[in-house]
Amino acid sequence: MGIVLCGILLRHPGVELSWVTSESFKGKKLSDVYPHLKGITDLICKEEDVPALAKTVDAVFMALPNGMSMELAPKALKAGASVIDLSADLRLKDAKVFEQWYKMPHKSPEILKDSVYGISELSDLKGAKVVANPGCYATASILALKPLIDNGLIDPETIVVDAKSGVSGAGKTLTDETHFPNCNEGVSAYKVATHRHTPEIEQALGADIKITFTPHLIPMTRGILATVYAKSRKAADEEKLTKVFRDFYKGKKFVRILEDRLPSTKYVYGTNYCDIAIKYDARTGRIIVISAIDNLMKGGSGQAVQNMNSMFGLSEGTGLDLVPVYP
Repeated sequence: MGIVLCGILLRHPGVELSWVTSESFKGKKLSDVYPHLKGITDLICKEEDVPALAKTVDAVFMALPNGMSMELAPKALKAGASVIDLSADLRLKDAKVFEQWYKMPHKSPEILKDSVYGISELSDLKGAKVVANPGCYATASILALKPLIDNGLIDPETIVVDAKSGVSGAGKTLTDETHFPNCNEGVSAYKVATHRHTPEIEQALGADIKITFTPHLIPMTRGILATVYAKSRKAADEEKLTKVFRDFYKGKKFVRILEDRLPSTKYVYGTNYCDIAIKYDARTGRIIVISAIDNLMKGGSGQAVQNMNSMFGLSEGTGLDLVPVYP
């Protein structure tokens, strides 16, 4: 997330990327660690000193392992900087729920009341001082479900989310599951009924909503395809359902509602788009919504920049006018 974020910020017309920190690479040039940035930036990775560094900038992005931002974000805020956090530390409003799912105590529960959950299509972020960037699975699922929930079109007790993610969603650290010989040429479910994005999705959808969520790992680098199923409250029509989604996301440039084809991760690769298509199964009475995002962009760093734009009154798409990488 962090290096993809740097790549976006380095070409953002309204941003000067002032500093980056790294415990692993402190003292090294960013372009030496990531050669694709050679000739683009000469920034040197600094040692983490958020209180001092935050005084020099308007905004601090935190792309850190879970458990770190909860301590650093209050320090950055105290120093006068706004915070966009890409970890899970600030997403859940209830510290006890966080502790239940992440198996660690929340060290700064007071910051949760001020944190705004950052899906720009659904939240007013202008002037916000601290924004919790959503998880990748959560983004794809919430954008697919929110129009149905808000319009009362489905029975919320019947929601099932079946989602597939590329390997980059597991982060940079190598594990047995993400080791190339183990994940290539195969598809596997993981963290069934226990994935940490579950309470995040439920919180965004509304009080007392519970979902069944099953994530899968597939052998590609990036992308998420989420297929959502729910029982319709009455006989539905695909054309009318599609209009509901079009009306709901009117003026939201990064949500593309499809009619002539189904979403594919290939068509959003490297961009901040979320492609959505709606189907109705008359035989079973279920509404089916398919959404596709790039997990490192709309599911992470791209959305973080979109949120920053909204916080500071810039056009949401500034710095994010990217054409999907195809083929």
